[in-house]
Amino acid sequence: MSKKELNKKLTSFSSHLDAQYGKPGSVTRELYEEEFEAFKLGAMIQELRKEQGLTQEQLAEKCGTTKTYISRIENNASDIRLSTLMRIIREGLGGHLKLNVTH
Repeated sequence: MSKKELNKKLTSFSSHLDAQYGKPGSVTRELYEEEFEAFKLGAMIQELRKEQGLTQEQLAEKCGTTKTYISRIENNASDIRLSTLMRIIREGLGGHLKLNVTH
């Protein structure tokens, strides 16, 4: 198969998401987007924690929560109270949380 023929078979990531989860705005696509945002949030907190050389337990102590809660956030950041998230970032990691709303 030629390179040109191979390129015709390639799809964009957006097209892949459309095929796998439906068009933006559909219920399944919105659920995917929410879960992906939760994943990114958990990964970000884990990365910041590790950059600062903190264990989950140390981070939990700094911001007044539990190691189990930190682990839950890092592994599946769903159902997090905004006030707790802000405290983890501010008191535990020394950062500031900024939110952005898009349409």
